[in-house]
Amino acid sequence: MNLELWGWSDFFANHFAPYRQQGFSVARVVIECRNSYILQSENAEISAEITGKLRYRASDRQDFPAVGDWVVIRTREKEGTATIHEILPRKSKFSRKAAGSETTEQIVATNIDTVFLVSGLDGDFNPRRIERYLILAWESGANPVIVFNKADVCPNLENCLAEVESIALGVPIMTISAATNQGLETLQPYLRPGQTVALLGSSGVGKSTITNQLLGETVQAVQTVRQGDSRGKHTTTYRELLRLPTGGLIIDTPGMRELQIWSGEEGISESFADIAELAQQCRFRDCQHEHEPGCAVRQALQEGSLDASRFANYQKLQKEIKYMERKQDQREYLAEKEKWKKITKAMRNYQKG
Repeated sequence: MNLELWGWSDFFANHFAPYRQQGFSVARVVIECRNSYILQSENAEISAEITGKLRYRASDRQDFPAVGDWVVIRTREKEGTATIHEILPRKSKFSRKAAGSETTEQIVATNIDTVFLVSGLDGDFNPRRIERYLILAWESGANPVIVFNKADVCPNLENCLAEVESIALGVPIMTISAATNQGLETLQPYLRPGQTVALLGSSGVGKSTITNQLLGETVQAVQTVRQGDSRGKHTTTYRELLRLPTGGLIIDTPGMRELQIWSGEEGISESFADIAELAQQCRFRDCQHEHEPGCAVRQALQEGSLDASRFANYQKLQKEIKYMERKQDQREYLAEKEKWKKITKAMRNYQKG
């Protein structure tokens, strides 16, 4: 099979060239299991595990293959399996902080061209959550597209669109109803052959229904949502890269109950470009937008040209990003300290011997 149908490009070919000379093959991760992977190679779909060397070198989750990755492999054709030796550099990476108290990065999907940020136009509609998703999307290196699903049950569609257009500056917004197959043709320009799209959103927004409609068959199970808050259970329980009849590639991901930002300096500048522009007009470069004279942000709030809830969310997300940066710095310091502790211990044992 032509690997270009699975998203192969010159970017990956250039990085793979040295490995090709050594007799390695290449494949893309389509399913990530706990200790194994399903890969799409040039010849077939195969199961694989990582080498002990790659596992030993890995210091964090991000050092392991993720869905969407291109990996360097040795195949065992008789067994129909392979061993993963390396991960090729990633063109894009959508990450979040892993759920729980541990400060670790969870990679949701890699090497994606477009992120469909799916939001339901029922009780799930939440502009503040969309702002959070946009930060992560811009930070990933992929292009965000907001997809409003369940347009058939929304009584005030124009108001919802106007509200999001004011916060998602320059981001395409598509309105569909996957259940009734309405508006899905607007997604096709992003689903051209070899192009990879990731579906991201809360549980119950209809990601699996969208996937099934685009595939033309029921591959992902779907469930109804609760009437009280329009939330659903996790229909998709793992990430999988699927090939569409159009030739496009799609990654359906489990719904995210918890979406904590892992990194976001660049993303917050893109998502809140209007506030960043106002801040440049403040009299003082280090203006905190509180009580300083000549603050353009406070003036915009007073005049009503800047929404107060949007600015409050901006401040909240900035604090979250700075807090996460401090936690990551502390974690890196402790990891470095532990590494040198082991090296010193090994040297002492060597001298004693």
